[in-house]
Amino acid sequence: MDPRPGATLIRVGWFPAGRGVVGSAMTAGAVMLIALAVFAWGVASRRLERLDLTAPMVFVAVGVLLAVLFDVDQHAEGIMALTEATLVWVLFSDASRVGPRELRGDAGVYGRLLGLALPLTVIAGTLLAWWLLGLPNPWPALLVGAALAPTDAALGSVVIAHPKVPARIRRILNVESGVNDGIVTPVVMVALAGAASGAPLLQLVGGAVIGAAIGAVGGRLLRTAGESFAGPAVLALALLAYAGSIAVHANGFVAAFAAGLAFGHVAGRGGPREVFYVEQTAGLASLLVWAAFGALAVPLLPSRWTWPMLLYALLSLTAVRMLPVALSLIGARFKASTVLFVGWFGPRGLASIVFALLAVEELGPSADTAVAVIVLTVLISVVAHGLSAGPLAARYGQAARAEQEPGPVAAARLHTHRLGPP
Repeated sequence: MDPRPGATLIRVGWFPAGRGVVGSAMTAGAVMLIALAVFAWGVASRRLERLDLTAPMVFVAVGVLLAVLFDVDQHAEGIMALTEATLVWVLFSDASRVGPRELRGDAGVYGRLLGLALPLTVIAGTLLAWWLLGLPNPWPALLVGAALAPTDAALGSVVIAHPKVPARIRRILNVESGVNDGIVTPVVMVALAGAASGAPLLQLVGGAVIGAAIGAVGGRLLRTAGESFAGPAVLALALLAYAGSIAVHANGFVAAFAAGLAFGHVAGRGGPREVFYVEQTAGLASLLVWAAFGALAVPLLPSRWTWPMLLYALLSLTAVRMLPVALSLIGARFKASTVLFVGWFGPRGLASIVFALLAVEELGPSADTAVAVIVLTVLISVVAHGLSAGPLAARYGQAARAEQEPGPVAAARLHTHRLGPP
């Protein structure tokens, strides 16, 4: 298996190999539709988001429309590279916005979510898949459980950027989603191999060390360079951290996140501007990924989904994540509303798609059930989390602010207490 960017998918069925959705099979009309959709989203995104329509929702629909209107070749030679590069840029840019002080301040919470809730989610998802889907052995079940455990910050960007949600909660969701896909990658690899192999912990540590070193050195060098080409240079730096880590068999996604952390710490005044360029590029790339997902994967679902798959997808997005999150946060002094909010906003997105692509590449038709479940879960997550992000974020933010600020009666009592008796 070669899980690096550009690995060619050679299987038939889900995302089979060939010229690619952006290749020669693409008609001028299809290219025009995608370009028009990207431009229209840039013009009307603020208004559409007020209607609780998110970019993934819109561009999955664009992809489905693409498959209906045009004879889209069911091939995906370049989709793997595009999807992995997008995930790398998202991880890098998200991490660069997180300061060391914030990481230290909530280290206990991150330890609970990543060290307890995440493993429990993988275990629960694996056992449920083995029992509910009737899989022949535990390895495909482990693949499903691990592939659907990581969350997607980009898919939950409405929540993470919502001004009414407390900054601490937004930061916790952002860091969790930035790290958890890298943590479960070795588990996915073990599931694909069908036996425990390699040294997952060493891969994680190696990726963190390599990524931090590349991010720190790159950030220092860019402080002394000109600004004319700094943005593209940071794009390349993120990919360098990923590819360099993969080259020595370490974890590339952890490396990308660690590189972003280090870069954000040392980049200086120009860092935010350069990271903004990365965010914009990643935003465009993610729109193309979601359109490809809608064009290639969604049309195959009607002939492959089953009622047990649907039930699993619904449980994966609710109980399989929310119960482990609730258990892990016992004693963390969060209110029940906060625990439910953090538990629900664990959308599945780019990382799960990457793992599905890896399963297609390594297992071929034998991965059909696992890939169908992953695709169905991601599709439901796009709709459910997209529609609920804005309303729930606003409601939760108002409730959190009301709990922090004294009401009129409490304020009057406080004022009277300070003045003393007449």
